[in-house]
Amino acid sequence: MRLSTSLLAAVGAVPLATAQLHELAVKAGLQYFGAATDTPGFREREPYPESYSQYDAILEDPKEFGQTTPTNGQKWLFVEPEPGVFNFTEGDYVADLANRTDKILRCHALVWHSQLAPWVETTEWTKEGLREAIVRHITKVAGYYRGRCAHWDVLNEALDEDGTYRKSVFYNVLGEEYIQLAFATAAKVDPEAKLYYNDYGIERPASVKTAGAVRLVKMLKDAGIKVDGVGMQAHLHADNHPSEADLINTIGMYKEVVDEVAFTELDVRIKIPVDEQKLQWQSECYQKVVGACVKTKDVCVGITVWDFYDPFSWVPHVFAGNGASLLWFEDFSKHPAYDGMVNYFGELIEAQGGNATSVE
Repeated sequence: MRLSTSLLAAVGAVPLATAQLHELAVKAGLQYFGAATDTPGFREREPYPESYSQYDAILEDPKEFGQTTPTNGQKWLFVEPEPGVFNFTEGDYVADLANRTDKILRCHALVWHSQLAPWVETTEWTKEGLREAIVRHITKVAGYYRGRCAHWDVLNEALDEDGTYRKSVFYNVLGEEYIQLAFATAAKVDPEAKLYYNDYGIERPASVKTAGAVRLVKMLKDAGIKVDGVGMQAHLHADNHPSEADLINTIGMYKEVVDEVAFTELDVRIKIPVDEQKLQWQSECYQKVVGACVKTKDVCVGITVWDFYDPFSWVPHVFAGNGASLLWFEDFSKHPAYDGMVNYFGELIEAQGGNATSVE
């Protein structure tokens, strides 16, 4: 899909000179604006080899994206497919890209109930055996990437929809202890990395899951265990998303228990078919995230979109009838949300007394 002139006018998209997302984010006081990525030839990317060259040029542009995250390559399924057997090939692809293009690397994710190697879920665990497996996994993976990860998502999605602990293989055997063990081990192995709890559905201040995230982090703090930040995944909906004020209030709740927060997996899905109204809603949602982060920049360090190119999105594969959740369409034309964010960054920079059209 390519944007028409009338559609661009409908969302009031007037680009600010040649300014791009990361350079604007930094000018506005954030540490980064980034995009997650994955290994070429696998999963969502497999059908689109003809897109790789143009995609790579956008991803690697330091003015566009100053940070990246491996969407899959550091997960248990890929790095420890058999007990004690480690393979860092996919994680290294993104880590090496970050190093080569001078991007901040957020690492993801040491402990998660999903995308586990099958042996983790089929083993009849004793408490001691699972403790040893968790410590071995974190020690090996975080140790291998030590010094390269600015952040680690130590624990991903440990909460159920009602804010209670998810009944994962880890929780069923060890209870709350596995959470403490994961963070304590990560802190020991890579003391310089910022350690995050990361989850979806924790962006609204009245959500029971948001309250659960606060409780989880406070539990770690009360136990004297290092936890630096909360990652709000922000897999949002164009037609029903938090207000900027709600996002700011939620960040304020996390500020009470951690030093920093980040939007870690931002995308805004649209119910197909795409039309101008839905793209307008999507643009407004992306802008609200930008505004919330910049207006709380003392604690919100940055924004990561969960990839930027629609064909590489996970959304259509998981949420039937939804798509177009990112910033570039299949033909590499941009969503209105892109220029919407550029313009809103510019307004925020001007409000701070800066010059949005002359970013260093």
